Amino acid sequence: METPHLDLHSAADEVDPASVPQRKLASGARMPAIGLGTFGSDHVSSQKVAATVYEAILTGYRHIDCASVYGNEAEIGQSFAALFAQGFHREELWVTSKVWNNCHDDVIGSCQRSLANLRLEYLDLFLIHWPFPNHHPPGCDVSARNPHAVPYIHENYMRTWRQMEELVDRGLVRHIGTSNMTIPKMKLLLRDARIRPALNEMELHPHFQQPEFFSYLKERGIEPIGYSPIGSPARPERDRTQEDTSPTEDPVIRAIAAKRGVHPAVICVRWAVQRGQTPIPFSTTRSNYLANLRAAVSEPLSEEEMKAITTIDRNCRLIKGQVFLWKDNQSWKDLWDVNGVITPA
Repeated sequence: METPHLDLHSAADEVDPASVPQRKLASGARMPAIGLGTFGSDHVSSQKVAATVYEAILTGYRHIDCASVYGNEAEIGQSFAALFAQGFHREELWVTSKVWNNCHDDVIGSCQRSLANLRLEYLDLFLIHWPFPNHHPPGCDVSARNPHAVPYIHENYMRTWRQMEELVDRGLVRHIGTSNMTIPKMKLLLRDARIRPALNEMELHPHFQQPEFFSYLKERGIEPIGYSPIGSPARPERDRTQEDTSPTEDPVIRAIAAKRGVHPAVICVRWAVQRGQTPIPFSTTRSNYLANLRAAVSEPLSEEEMKAITTIDRNCRLIKGQVFLWKDNQSWKDLWDVNGVITPA
């Protein structure tokens, strides 16, 4: 990948990283309260994502959310290397990666491969991407079922978690966490973990606020990272259903945006940061990812505006995860323990 030859401080519109709010974790570490997502492998080339990471860091981003399954960590590693060669220090960045479902029995190997690809000596955060070991071919239809798929089995998950804890012991990662979890599953993990999860990555936007789980995490010192913070408008067609709604099309969001003279997506990001979650929006368009970053340091929403957004929660999950179901004729809701009980086999 060819990286742009830009001066580190040449952009007049960059955001001072020191002005970006920080989340203080239970460990005492601080994490930027907005990050750049890198999941675009279904419609954006790895080289384009890596170039965006490079340029976004120049504009002021310091938090980059990666994953092995995105298939672009090697290219992103080239961007990191180029930035370090120009004077950036590793400690200035917060870098996350995730172990994919087919490596629940090889967590350490997965982490080492991500580190090698990203050209880093440690990760700030390593997550279990999904609580199921079920995986599938890239781009398959949502009706696809892996013949070896299984339900959530806590004993197996804990074997995976013990390897996560070993990564901390070895100094390969600073923090470990979860993704796409539920309260019933999290209760079991907190009961049995030696090293507690520092963060949980989850879908969060104005139409899917997850208030119960959000409060559960906050009360236990686990920081929520919110993916799809503007409603994932570029998600694949296979992930769309008739009942889906768009927070950026919501009249309340649009009215606030019109009043402030910004795009509705900016209001979604500002709401997320102000509410207390850490959004990780993805865009390769400079004006968009810069607007998202500026939202994190912009004028706060008023108390009335925050309350108004609270009222538009539609419990509309957009990333349903159907391909991780383990038998035919199941509802995607079986993945999410909507009745407060882990769905049995």
